[in-house]
Amino acid sequence: MNPSEIRTVATEAELRAIVKEPPQTIWDKDIARIDAHARTIIAHSPFVLLATSNSDGTCDVSPRGDPAGSVLVLDDHRLVLADRPGNQRLDSLRNVLRNPHAGLLFIVPGMNETLRVNGRATLVSDAPFFDDLVVQNKRPRLAILIDVEELYMHCAKAFLRASLWKPETWPDRKSLPTLGQIAKDQMGIKGVPAKVIDAGLALDSKMNRY
Repeated sequence: MNPSEIRTVATEAELRAIVKEPPQTIWDKDIARIDAHARTIIAHSPFVLLATSNSDGTCDVSPRGDPAGSVLVLDDHRLVLADRPGNQRLDSLRNVLRNPHAGLLFIVPGMNETLRVNGRATLVSDAPFFDDLVVQNKRPRLAILIDVEELYMHCAKAFLRASLWKPETWPDRKSLPTLGQIAKDQMGIKGVPAKVIDAGLALDSKMNRY
């Protein structure tokens, strides 16, 4: 494709010429606090997407999964989620140290609407609430405390378009490459079959979930 064929949008005025301003009710749905409905959704959500950015604006989105109810609501303006073992790159945590702004998207299986939370993140290495973050007898070494600045529901359109919760629309997993095959190809690993890499990754995930 020729770059000259791509029409870009450079200003908010240009953007609003394409997409009109929403009604005031759309802006008013931000309640900036954790109400009873938000607490219910958070309590039932086993999966959260955490968005952070570096001081230079470089962005990252990290999936966070735990048994439903593992994200703690401390009060109407603060929540906390444990940091579980991962690949040890610490992309999200390093971003928080440099830029505390963070966004979370709470997902509940079978529910098309999602809960969006934006606020300021702080890394915590210990606190009384760590005892409530224990899962499978494992106490986290770190947690992320979020001071809520924005909170609102996001409509179902994206999930409905994706038919996300309809198994009949899901691809056959066998039609997709395994993580071992992807790692082998992307990292140029020679002399090790993909199935051996897959076995190692599966064992590591099983042994180091928490």
